Amino acid sequence: MSDSLPLLLRAARGESVERPPVWMMRQAGRYMKVYRELRDRHPSFRERSENPDLSYEISMQPFEAFKPDGVILFSDILTPLPGMGINFDIVESKGPLIQEPIRTIHQVNSLQDLEPEASMPFVGEVLNRLRESVKNQATVLGFVGAPWTLAAYVVEGKSSKNYAVIKAMAFQEPELLHKLLNHFAESIASYLRYQINSGAQVVQMFDSWAGQLSPTDYDTFAAPYQRKVIELVKQTHPNTPMILYISGSAGVLERMGQTGVDIVSLDWTVDIAEGIARLPKHVGVQGNVDPGLLFGTPDAIRERIIDTVKKAQERIHILNLGHGILPGTPEENARVFFETGKAVKELIGSGT
Repeated sequence: MSDSLPLLLRAARGESVERPPVWMMRQAGRYMKVYRELRDRHPSFRERSENPDLSYEISMQPFEAFKPDGVILFSDILTPLPGMGINFDIVESKGPLIQEPIRTIHQVNSLQDLEPEASMPFVGEVLNRLRESVKNQATVLGFVGAPWTLAAYVVEGKSSKNYAVIKAMAFQEPELLHKLLNHFAESIASYLRYQINSGAQVVQMFDSWAGQLSPTDYDTFAAPYQRKVIELVKQTHPNTPMILYISGSAGVLERMGQTGVDIVSLDWTVDIAEGIARLPKHVGVQGNVDPGLLFGTPDAIRERIIDTVKKAQERIHILNLGHGILPGTPEENARVFFETGKAVKELIGSGT
């Protein structure tokens, strides 16, 4: 244990800390004026996320504005796909588009093994620069998409409302889907190791679309590959805390707690006290303020943060939103979120 390490890293490792660390999913992005101005100059999302100077600048924007306890790499969960031979684009207001969706055994067999250092050197450069810049004032976070969610994108070819194409594959050609998921699990583990070696101190795995699965299908198509990623990374980096996030996860919380992950990130559809009660005692929690609350009054934001922290006091807790901060959120309300999070112990002590 060392007080010289940043707060979020100490908390994520299970150490006793002076207050819950605070950061926001999607804290770098569209709600910030400075980001929108940069986006106007560089309209391609892939340029913004794959040009190391731009990615670094965007990653640092919320740190310079709000001093959160975590600084997360500005990137995308699909960034590793070209390194496996899957090309994609991200279209503003439409989301990701996969140019050739993966739907045959020939396509799966043709996928390349991911070599992150060769295919994504910009990621390592940005993480290294972030560590140099924030030193111990904040924890540098890396992240990846989980195998099921990556598979959902590449099989559907785009975002989906009902996931009919990948579910058809799951129930008609399960062996094909399992082969694809296994490839992604091994590739994502390599990518996480690369991020950690490049400077990431805590890493988060987003299985954004696993909440669209029934519990039975979660056990078949999502959990085993989450577990494989976690086990492979822990083999080489046992002391790097890992966070798992699923949107719409209330139905599978207990299952998330059995994956070997250190921290489960809760969305806002479950009360944090109830979520904690459903997880093993050694598993920490992250979250889970409703992002929509940040359109409310400063007093409403403060009250909810205080309530959330009070309910999580007996557990490792990283204060965060239950999903990414929404476009159009007033920047001043983001500031209220961070400032309240940093002062929350004093606010609770004073009875505010």
